Amino acid sequence: MIRSVDVLRQRLGTLRPDTAIILGSSLGPVAEAVTSPIRIPYRDLPGFPVPSISGHTGEVFAGHLSGRPILVLRGRGHPYERGDAAIMRPVIEALQVLGVTTLILTNAAGSLNPEMRPGSLMLITDHINFSGMNPLVGEEGDKGFVPMTAAYDAELAGTMRRAAEAEKIALHEGVYVWFSGPSFETPAEIRMAQSWGAQAVGMSTVPETILARRFGLRVAGISVITNLGAGIEGASPSHEETKSEGVKAVGDMTRLLSRFAALQSVMSR
Repeated sequence: MIRSVDVLRQRLGTLRPDTAIILGSSLGPVAEAVTSPIRIPYRDLPGFPVPSISGHTGEVFAGHLSGRPILVLRGRGHPYERGDAAIMRPVIEALQVLGVTTLILTNAAGSLNPEMRPGSLMLITDHINFSGMNPLVGEEGDKGFVPMTAAYDAELAGTMRRAAEAEKIALHEGVYVWFSGPSFETPAEIRMAQSWGAQAVGMSTVPETILARRFGLRVAGISVITNLGAGIEGASPSHEETKSEGVKAVGDMTRLLSRFAALQSVMSR
């Protein structure tokens, strides 16, 4: 049986990336910063979920970012699309087998803090799984008992902060809450999340972080704030708002990730 990792190895040739980036809603244009990309549609990769949601192309860009070998994945499968929290497991597992050790997760998120406005970027420092799902349910043996104390790597977070400072990008920080979606949160749910000390809400990323830690990958996460949470200043989020505001953050996200890749290269010498 042909595996996705076999297809990737064949298409990549001598390219050996150790870092991968998964792009969230409407952030696909960030992939255009990859130089001389090898483009591989998810449909060509067995097991990769072809996204059904607008704003997620479903394509791998393999090449170099700021001179560093990298894989950039345009879009993701969401658990709400199939009712499967492990929808991205084939992707994460393939990345690990391919030799990727660092995974950067990006997403569109709603702000729980009125001072963190749409268009802002937020470094994820921790998360809360409020979905009632876990991608490791059904894991055989003891491998599902994954420690999550340091789910988001401190060293990678430090590099991301330095990248933001170098690019003069305001980088907020906070806890991200995973709601299953696809319906948006109610004002009462937003108030509840605020009372927990969270700063952002969204419908992705957390299961990918859990899977990445299961397979030994280091994780950093960045949210693009696309809206205020339901009820904050009368906000009533929509997918159209998510897409339109996400596009506006493409420039900052591209500069942040490009600088991050450059700093990674310097640190690995």
